Amino acid sequence: MAQNLVIVESPAKAKTLEKFLGPDFFVKASTGHIRDLPVGALGVDLEKNFSPTYIILKGKEKIVKELKGYAAKAKRIFLAPDPDREGEAIAWHLAYILQENEKVRRIEFNEITKSAVLRAVENPRDIDMKRVEAQQARRILDRIVGYKISPLLWKKVRKGLSAGRVQSVAVRLICEREMLVQRFVPKEYWKITANLTKQDRKIIFTAQLLSKEGQNIEIKNKTEAEEILENLKDADFVVKEVKTREQKRNSPPPFITSTLQQDAARKLGFQAKKTMSIAQKLYEGVEISGEGYIGLITYMRTDSVRVSDEAIKEVRKYINEKISPQYLPKVPHVYKSKKGAQDAHEAIRPTSVFRTPELVKKDLTPDQYKLYELIWKRFVASQMKSAVLDITTADINAKNYVFRANGNFMKFDGFLK
Repeated sequence: MAQNLVIVESPAKAKTLEKFLGPDFFVKASTGHIRDLPVGALGVDLEKNFSPTYIILKGKEKIVKELKGYAAKAKRIFLAPDPDREGEAIAWHLAYILQENEKVRRIEFNEITKSAVLRAVENPRDIDMKRVEAQQARRILDRIVGYKISPLLWKKVRKGLSAGRVQSVAVRLICEREMLVQRFVPKEYWKITANLTKQDRKIIFTAQLLSKEGQNIEIKNKTEAEEILENLKDADFVVKEVKTREQKRNSPPPFITSTLQQDAARKLGFQAKKTMSIAQKLYEGVEISGEGYIGLITYMRTDSVRVSDEAIKEVRKYINEKISPQYLPKVPHVYKSKKGAQDAHEAIRPTSVFRTPELVKKDLTPDQYKLYELIWKRFVASQMKSAVLDITTADINAKNYVFRANGNFMKFDGFLK
């Protein structure tokens, strides 16, 4: 009989952990939150320091009963919801329900791999009440804003409208932006571009009108544009000056939540909700041929670009062995997180870069493969050398006008390979 109980949120994560922990552990799922504020009432005492009243969620009674039964038999109880404020709150609610304080410890892991899970079990901790209180503050604010302001909207604006801690601020930002758009006064402007070729070549390149008699030129209307074209009739276009400079293009940092959502929308056409749903599955575990259930990426809710030393060593090894030593920088790239970032978790990365997208493609759905490939490529690129380009600018005289042509040549593709 197993002596240890591990409680996670989702059945998918439970299945992955069971494989790692062996017969001495029961792994059970709470299927998300088990307690929350009541639906039919405010649930917050505004007169007593905003004290919340929690109830067991409808439909969770059976799960609570089962978890209590397993907890009573276990010698140790490990609470392993996600490693964020929401997960900490779930752990706190579970501890309250189970009433087994002497047995209960909190564990967390940034990736669902055997080494990470076993390391977490070996290093349990107490529940972090600062995280719990942060989640409670957010939840209470959600409830107060939603339950107090929404009825006001029904009365003053229209029935069915809702207010929210985040959505109401977002609506205001959208409205302010729309007012700026409406106040914008369009201003007509014209550009003149010449299609040019060297006398002994067939290659056509473009140059844009830049200045007249040393002064930058602004073409305000069609009449001015036609006047310039008339002046340029039969003009000789002569190269005045050519400048070439070297430019480095640095690799981007690994993904955080926001940049993953942005790139998935831009490159894959995924909405944010779809991106996070797929990422959750990749994090919790997918059945991979020859390996069983394994988490393919690190935790996907993060604002940090920090990466563990082990992951840096592995990706540098991959670049050196599988791509080419010439693409490996002398020292690892270190990226700085934005000011105000919580930095609680690593950046989003594959749990092993040697588990390439092509290697696991047959075990993933098409959308899972697309998102995993996006994450994998971004992480590998983040530790490759910069690309190097030659940027060339040519100024071309035509009578008293100057046109400018720009071009670039890739000297070294670096992370763009």
